[in-house]
Amino acid sequence: MASEEVKEQAKEKVKKAKTPVKKTVPRKQKPEREEVKEQVKEKVKKAKTPAKKAVPRKQKPELDDDTKRLLGIRKERYEKQPAFRRGEWFRYKNLGTAWRRPRAVTNKMRLNRRYRPPKVRIGFGKPAEVRNYHPSGFREVMVFNKKDLEIIDPKVQAARIGSTVGTRKRKDIVQAADDKGIRILNRGAL
Repeated sequence: MASEEVKEQAKEKVKKAKTPVKKTVPRKQKPEREEVKEQVKEKVKKAKTPAKKAVPRKQKPELDDDTKRLLGIRKERYEKQPAFRRGEWFRYKNLGTAWRRPRAVTNKMRLNRRYRPPKVRIGFGKPAEVRNYHPSGFREVMVFNKKDLEIIDPKVQAARIGSTVGTRKRKDIVQAADDKGIRILNRGAL
């Protein structure tokens, strides 16, 4: 009998060893749906909105009625204007699409054949008074240093910083232009 009791005790020990011990840890209470939604919205807002720089509002040119009318005409003509491409640009891959005047004696584009695209001509020109104006209506002035900004009239002219100007001087020019209320056409991401 003693051996049977020993066997039973051994079986009970084995059972206890096999069964995992359940730890009773208090569960966290789930937050309500509204609280979760608000937390998600806040995280999304923080992720989407980077620190904003104080960029001045874009200045608008002070144009007379005649100039406004001519700029409107120029815009309409640009919409109707065909895309002037080099002759037979579609035929050979090594030819680009940039315009080249046809010069060959037998060139069909030069001979104005109907099945060829139109050539660049004086009739496609825009009003001379607004030629070389920026689409915003400003006249462009090239700027290479702060001193060049003194010449600009901010009502009708805008600055374009030269491509050879470095980052340090560019920042100085942008700051000086903002102080004077001059628009910079190629501000870039500084």
